[in-house]
Amino acid sequence: MSIPGKFDNRVTRLLGVEIPVVQAPMGWIARSQLASAVSNAGAMGIIETSSGELDAIRHEIQKMHELTTKPFGVNIAQAFVRDPNIVRFVIDQGVKFVTTSAGSPERYTSELKKGGLTVFHVVPSLKAALKAVECGVDGLVVEGGEGGGFKNPREVATMVLLPLVRSRVTVPIIAAGGFVDGASMAAAFALGAEGVQLGTRMVSASESPVHQNWKDAIVRADETDTVFLNRFHSPALRALRTARSTRLERDLDTNAFGQFGSAKDLYFGGDMEAAIALTGQVCGRIDSVKPVRQIVEEIRAEFFAVVEELHRKYAPA
Repeated sequence: MSIPGKFDNRVTRLLGVEIPVVQAPMGWIARSQLASAVSNAGAMGIIETSSGELDAIRHEIQKMHELTTKPFGVNIAQAFVRDPNIVRFVIDQGVKFVTTSAGSPERYTSELKKGGLTVFHVVPSLKAALKAVECGVDGLVVEGGEGGGFKNPREVATMVLLPLVRSRVTVPIIAAGGFVDGASMAAAFALGAEGVQLGTRMVSASESPVHQNWKDAIVRADETDTVFLNRFHSPALRALRTARSTRLERDLDTNAFGQFGSAKDLYFGGDMEAAIALTGQVCGRIDSVKPVRQIVEEIRAEFFAVVEELHRKYAPA
């Protein structure tokens, strides 16, 4: 049997992409430079709003229309964007796909869908997934605790969460947390996903706007070189281990988010102690900085190679 190298499932059809890979909506990072490279590679580039800089975001979306003719989306990070006009803002930008996160799906789903958008909500638990489906989302981003960034304080690993949610819902799922290549994508599909979201792998991509120091730190990191912060506060965070994050990991009485620091000094100035470097456990599997197109193409090729090899080894004769 020869496995075709072309994807065709609910995620590719809903998002209008060739490859069901979604770039995570990292604050300040998920802007036109990175997102357009992802979309141009045949995947789904996402523009962030968690920075709260909506004037800059509007400009970034305008640049996206200049840099790509492919589909792209926007994330609404509800805890960080309190503008009452955020839904109108997103609809007016002409995008067709939105992910909502860091808040209740009751808040924006109906209004976004009335505006003609496809809506996926990010969920860290089965309870949250069921609530999102009840609110009428088109799909879910099911995010395990090994991923970088903001997390549920009671994190659940993707290996447990993804098949659990799949067993209880019928909507399409994009899996997040622990995905970096075609083999891990194939594993996600085996557990019920129809797409994957990549964060740390995209932070370390050539087109990522972050300072080379952060990219180099990801490449050097072991799989044990992240910390889980704010287990007893909110929001919880997974980040690269540095002197700053190690100190906050040990200080259980302090809300680490209040000690986040100067993100731009870290992200773009390269001072790894200036702030918390949000990074997932897959940093331990990243050994080089690569262009986005190469990352996406290698994922596609490896996915189908893995599926074909599994079929060759285990399918009945």
